Amino acid sequence: MRTSEGTENALGPADDSRVLTIRDLSVEIRRGDRVVHPVSGVNLALDRGETLGIVGETGSGKSMTGLAIMGMLPAGGRVTDGSIDFGGTELVGLPAERYRAIRGNDIAMVFQDSMTALNPTRRIGEQVAEPVRLHHGASKRAARARAAELLDLVGIPRPAERMDDYPHQLSGGMRQRVMIATALVCEPRIVIADEPTTALDVSIQAEILDLLDDLRSRLGMSMILVTHDMGVIARHADRVGVMYAGRVAETGPTPALFSHTQHRYTHALLSSIPSLTHDRREKLFSVPGAPPDLAVLHAGCPFAPRCAAATDRCREERPTLSVGEGGHTHACWHPVSGPAVRAQHLPETVTPEAVTPETGISATLKPVTVVSPHLTPAPVASAPVTSVTVTPVTVSPVVHPERETASRLRVVDLRREYPVGGRGLFGERRTVKAVSGVSFEVAAGETFGLVGESGCGKSSLGRMLVALDRPDSGEVIFDGASVTRMSSRELGPRRAQLQMMFQDSNASLDPRMRIGAILREPLAIQGIGSRAERTVRARELLGDVGLPLSVLERYPHELSGGQRQRVGLARALALDPRVLVADEPVSALDVSVRSQVLNLMRRIQRERDLSSVVISHDLAVVRYLADRVGVMYLGKLVETGTTDEVYGATAHPYTAGLLAAVPEADPGAPSPRAGVRVRGELPSPIDPPSGCRFRTRCALATEVCASAEPPLTTVTGSHQVACHHPLRSQAGQPVELTTR
Repeated sequence: MRTSEGTENALGPADDSRVLTIRDLSVEIRRGDRVVHPVSGVNLALDRGETLGIVGETGSGKSMTGLAIMGMLPAGGRVTDGSIDFGGTELVGLPAERYRAIRGNDIAMVFQDSMTALNPTRRIGEQVAEPVRLHHGASKRAARARAAELLDLVGIPRPAERMDDYPHQLSGGMRQRVMIATALVCEPRIVIADEPTTALDVSIQAEILDLLDDLRSRLGMSMILVTHDMGVIARHADRVGVMYAGRVAETGPTPALFSHTQHRYTHALLSSIPSLTHDRREKLFSVPGAPPDLAVLHAGCPFAPRCAAATDRCREERPTLSVGEGGHTHACWHPVSGPAVRAQHLPETVTPEAVTPETGISATLKPVTVVSPHLTPAPVASAPVTSVTVTPVTVSPVVHPERETASRLRVVDLRREYPVGGRGLFGERRTVKAVSGVSFEVAAGETFGLVGESGCGKSSLGRMLVALDRPDSGEVIFDGASVTRMSSRELGPRRAQLQMMFQDSNASLDPRMRIGAILREPLAIQGIGSRAERTVRARELLGDVGLPLSVLERYPHELSGGQRQRVGLARALALDPRVLVADEPVSALDVSVRSQVLNLMRRIQRERDLSSVVISHDLAVVRYLADRVGVMYLGKLVETGTTDEVYGATAHPYTAGLLAAVPEADPGAPSPRAGVRVRGELPSPIDPPSGCRFRTRCALATEVCASAEPPLTTVTGSHQVACHHPLRSQAGQPVELTTR
């Protein structure tokens, strides 16, 4: 075991409170002739009852560190150096039989994807009970009782009834709770939560993270929280370890790391995060370039190729670990000190000269052009919604005046239901009521944002906007013509003008086609140009989205997630559409890549005068991109208005709850009051609640909410809300939610 004095200082003195110590850990994964080094010389420590957050981009080594602790490295993987000390037991080199006795019993893991981690052929009760039977020899009956107890503890309603459900019968939030119950059933000393909320809505994410915090406190556990979301880290971690290229770049107590960031990579990550208070006129800062290839061992600082402050020393000599006050450490030759500069007005050209120790802005050594600020009125500054004050508001029926700017896309009372198996109590056909009477307009060059939880009907609506699906009733009117009334023959020429950017770029790109063929295909289908002309157009598209021409000859799997998303955008733009529907365009991307794609979308929209509909459950993303916003709940629009109106003077309790659940990347930000959060699961769209569909989760619900459906009514200007008890708050002021 290799141990240096610097390592010991970084980890702090070992005492009885220390439950896990990782020293100089290195891991390699051998695949044929290729050897990848996902973890290199990692030093981390975890104390009793503490939450250690590990953050970084995809491929930084976060998950692989967790798998190394669990002894679950993938095929070809092995620990090549270092030590993992678990309460005096050395885990590196531990015999498999002894490791099995620890894994799941003393150290447990909550995996990222609950659908693949849970066995689809076994009932959830069996899966939760299994660790108790394996590790404690409990009888089947006792283990089942223990499983029911844990399901109740993690908030599964009617746990005795849900024990016999299969994973596919549960929502994403419920499956994640089952994963947590399985990890906690043996009351482990350490829980490793690997991206436990990545695929969940902001409201469910808040519930799951609060649940983990509560259980950690009640059961006296320690937790390692692996995530790429700095907002989650700020709210839920006691200490933070920032990883880059398999190494720890910076560690320290959460408040100190956010307020006195020292490593330039950490500073760049924090500066890239879109927030609810970000000035929409300002371009998001993005970390240039991409993480290094971990199959190649580089000398010097691994972040040097992406850092504008890098010198020859950075490229030739690996930075040593510097230990500051309170255990705050960093490995950077040119550290910065201060909070991130997300709201700072960036210079038109970012060059190495623009980087100062005070700003810490990183860019490539080659000047990078920054698009001019978006020319829209300054948004009203608003504090994070922490509570909601209920004040009687005089409302009037909605009037739809003619817009000063002609609508390019108009949606009129759109409805869509999907049949499901079985029939109701009285023999009626059962349907999923995906979209139930939605109306809105999008002007030329405008972006309309659709936000809401998964299952609210956003994606179903998006597919109807581009004529991939037809509504049961209502109309989609594009440039004055009803798309829904057109025959397939009439619709053909119109399809080129209505394009969609899909959520999963990996699934939407044909893996058997090269990128050049993928970009030429829409042109070929529409009979546009010769093959040579289509190739020229493909080259132009790659330039528009900032990709090199070499990408033309690659397959999708040879590109990173951010590159694939750029290809998806290029394909959507191939036919010069007038309307672009972007369905969760950045949900699967790291924060650094996310800011690049968001800036790109803003630039292209302005240059091409595109009308866009952006669908997302990320409220910060929609606030940055959208001019107007519509909030959907269970198939209906519950609030619409300009971005400043909806975010700055929230009128619907559901919107207020969503905003309150957004984790701000600021440990000093006030935590939202419990009454503001959107609690519980989304009701079934097969049988939505009567009256107001949100009433079953609303603290303000009264009898009228159950008996009458609230119509969209005007609050002020273009701001509309569908609520019997709308909220009123002064822009920038906190609001108080009171239960009636």
